[in-house]
Amino acid sequence: MICLDGGFGEGGGQLVRTALGLSTLTGASFEIMNIRRGRCDSGIKAQHLKCVEVLENLSGAKAEGAVIGSERLAFFPGKMESRTLSVDVGTAGSITLVLQAALVPLIFGTGKVRLKLFGGTDVPWSEPFDYFREVLMPNLAPFCSRFDVSLERRGYYPKGGGMAEVVVIPEHRVCDFSSFGDFKACLSGKRIDLVERGSLAVIKGVSHASLDLQKSSVAERQALAAKRGLSDLGCPVIIQSSYSDSLSTGSGICLWAEFTNLRGEIDQKNPCILGSDSLGARGKRAEDVGREAAESLVSEISSGAPVDKYKADQLLPFLALFGGRIRVSQVTPHCLANIYVIEQFLGKCFRVEGNVISA
Repeated sequence: MICLDGGFGEGGGQLVRTALGLSTLTGASFEIMNIRRGRCDSGIKAQHLKCVEVLENLSGAKAEGAVIGSERLAFFPGKMESRTLSVDVGTAGSITLVLQAALVPLIFGTGKVRLKLFGGTDVPWSEPFDYFREVLMPNLAPFCSRFDVSLERRGYYPKGGGMAEVVVIPEHRVCDFSSFGDFKACLSGKRIDLVERGSLAVIKGVSHASLDLQKSSVAERQALAAKRGLSDLGCPVIIQSSYSDSLSTGSGICLWAEFTNLRGEIDQKNPCILGSDSLGARGKRAEDVGREAAESLVSEISSGAPVDKYKADQLLPFLALFGGRIRVSQVTPHCLANIYVIEQFLGKCFRVEGNVISA
C-alpha cells in the first residue's frame, strides 16, 4: 500500500483528488494521513467524499475513513466499468473538482463512460466549467477516441443546481495490457510538447450571469470591461454574453487566449491555450469582474509560457504517462503537490528546471 502525507506542501485537497485518480488507474491501494492538516477546518470535506463516491461507483472500489472531518483515508481500487452515472455533488459543490479526480481513470478506462453531474459550475476555489471545457479539455481530447463536454445549466453559490454532462471513450485502455508497466510503455509514442508558442491568434470568452441580473446588463458590462483590458494586445477579442435561469444569483467571466505554433498554425495535438477567470460577488461591480479576468490573462500572456499556472498541475498526470515537456508561467504549490503524489504511484519521473517541467 502506498502511504501519503496529506500535509505535504500546502496540504490541500488536490493531494486526495490526484491520489484517487492514479490509484484507480494503476490498481495500487493507498493510505493518506494528515489530510488538510494545518487548515482551520482540517480533514476530509464533502467534495472529497463525492470524489471517493464517484470512483467507488465507477470501479467498485472500497474506502475506509471516508467521513467528513477524517484526517485519514484508505482507498482500495477496483476495475473501471463502462456505464452511465449520475453524480449529485450537492448544492454548490464543484463539478470540476470531482472531474479532476475522475479524469485519469476515465481517459484510460475500460470503455464509454457518461457522467451526468449536478452541482456548482461557477463557484469559488475551483476552476469554472468554461475553463475546463475550453482551456483544459483541448489538450486532453487528442488522447481519447471521444471526449464530449456540455453545459446545460449554470450553478452558482450557494444553491448550485448546475447541470453538465461529460462523455469519454478511451483510445488506450489499461485493461488491454497484462501489466501497468506495459500500458505505460505503449503510451510513450505520444508526447505532450508545450514549451514554445507562436503568435497570439485570438482571445475568446464567455461572460455569464443569472437571469435576474439581465436588467442590469451584468454580463455585457463584464464583457466590455474585459475587452477594454485586452485592447492593447492587438488581436481579435470575441466574448459572448449569456444569462441562465439559475437557482442562485451569480455571475462570472472566463477568457482564453489561443496561440499558433512556431509554424503559424493552430496545433490540434498540442494546442496552446491560456485561460483566466473571475467570479462576481455581492457588492462587486461587474466592471471589476471583467477587469480582473483581463488582467490575469494579460499576466499569463506576458509570461511567454504556453501553459498557464492553473492548467499546469492538471496536465502533470498525463505528462507523467505520455512523457514530454511543458513550460509553465509559474510552478505553483499545486504543481509541487501533484508531482509528489504522482511520483509515489509512478516512481521518479519529473525534472523541474526553472519553469520547464519534463517527464
